[in-house]
Amino acid sequence: MTYHAKSEFMRVMIERGFLADCTDYQALDEALVKGTLPGYIGFDATAKSLHVGSLIQIMMLRWLQKSGGKPIVLMGGGTTKVGDPSFRADERPLLGPEQIDENIAGIRKVFTSYVQFGDGPNDALMLNNAEWLDGLNYLDFLRDIGRHFSINRMLSFESVKSRLDREQSLSFLEFNYMILQAYDFLELNRRYGCLLQMGGSDQWGNIVNGIDLTRRVLDNQIFGLTSPLLTTSDGKKMGKSQSGAIWLNADMLSPYEFWQFWRNTTDADVGRFLKLYTELPLDECDRLGALQGSEINAAKVILANEVTTLCHGAEAAAAAEATAREVFEKGGTGDDLPTFAVTAAELADGVSVSSLFVKSGLAKSGKDAKRLIAEGGARLNDEPVTEAGQMITAADLAAPIKLTAGRKRHALIVLG
Repeated sequence: MTYHAKSEFMRVMIERGFLADCTDYQALDEALVKGTLPGYIGFDATAKSLHVGSLIQIMMLRWLQKSGGKPIVLMGGGTTKVGDPSFRADERPLLGPEQIDENIAGIRKVFTSYVQFGDGPNDALMLNNAEWLDGLNYLDFLRDIGRHFSINRMLSFESVKSRLDREQSLSFLEFNYMILQAYDFLELNRRYGCLLQMGGSDQWGNIVNGIDLTRRVLDNQIFGLTSPLLTTSDGKKMGKSQSGAIWLNADMLSPYEFWQFWRNTTDADVGRFLKLYTELPLDECDRLGALQGSEINAAKVILANEVTTLCHGAEAAAAAEATAREVFEKGGTGDDLPTFAVTAAELADGVSVSSLFVKSGLAKSGKDAKRLIAEGGARLNDEPVTEAGQMITAADLAAPIKLTAGRKRHALIVLG
C-alpha cells in the first residue's frame, strides 16, 4: 500500500495492518477529512458473545470513533433469520426471535468496552436491521430492489462460487442474504447518512453489492473497506484455541483464560497483534515484536495486559497477570483460574481424574484425557497423573485441586 493518507483513520488502517482493500482510497480519505463520517460493520447475532475473530472489526470501529468518525454497530436481527452463507460448507442453524434478541443483548456488552454510545455527533449507534427488514413486502422488495441484481454476477462471487464448486447445496434462503446485506447499506445511507461499510475481506462481494445498489437507487457515493482475514503464523484461524472459541464476554470465558490466550501468542505474531489489537505506538509495537528468546515473553505479557484491559478492564488484566505469575512461577493455585464444581452426589462413588479433565475443558473427551495422561502431560496439584482411572473422592476435595494440561492450561475443581 503506497497511498499516503490525509485522514487519521486511513493512516491508522494502513500503518497498523487493518487494510486489505478499499473501493476508492482517495475519495474515502477526502470524505473522512471533511467531517464526522458514519461507518458501519454488521454482526449477525448467532451467539450471546462475539469471539476474538471479530476483534479486528471491533477495533476498526474503535479507531473510527477515536479519529472523529461515527461508528455504527449493525446487529443482524433480521439477517440472522437467514444466515450468511459466505465460505460455509453448510447452512447455518436458524434461530428464533427470542434467542436472537438475547444474543444481541449479550453482544452489546462487548461493544460498551470499545466504543462510546450516546446521542452526540461522534457517539456510536447500535442498530438492528430487523427495523427495516421485518416489515418488507416481498413483492414490492422484488420489484424495487431485486431487479437491480444480476444472478450471473452473484454466482461469480467467491463466497458463492466456492460453495457451488464443491457441489454443496446453497438454499434460496441463503442466496437472498447478499441482497439483504446490500439493502442494509442502502437503508443506513438513507436513514443515517452512513457512507462506509467495513468488514473482513470475505465480505467484499456483499459490500460492493450494497455500494452498487445505493448508487442505482439513491445516486449516492458510498465506500467499502475490508480487513485481511486473519490467521496466526501457523495458519490457524483467529478466534479458536485448543479448548474452544475465545469469547469476548466474561460470562462465557473468564478474563484469566482470555489473558492466557494472548500470553500464548506465537513469537512471530507478537508485533502484528500489538498493532492490530492494542493502541500502543507503532514504534513500540515494532520494538516489542523484534525481541528474541526469553525477552519476547515480556512482550507477550504486555500484549495480554493491553488486550485484556480494553476488553475486561485494567483490574481484570492485573488479576490475570498476578494469577499467571503465581501459577507459573510459584506453583500456587491462583484465585482467578477457571473453576468447576463437582457435587457431593457426583462424588458418592468417586470420579475418575480423566473425567475431571473433560469436565474442566482441559480435554475434549475421555479418549483425549487418557492420551494426555499416557503422554505425561496431565498434572494434579502439580504432580504427574499416571493412572487415568485414579478416583477422586469428596475427601480429596476438602481443598480445591488444580488440574494442569501441558504447561500452560490450568483449572480448579471445587466441591460444589
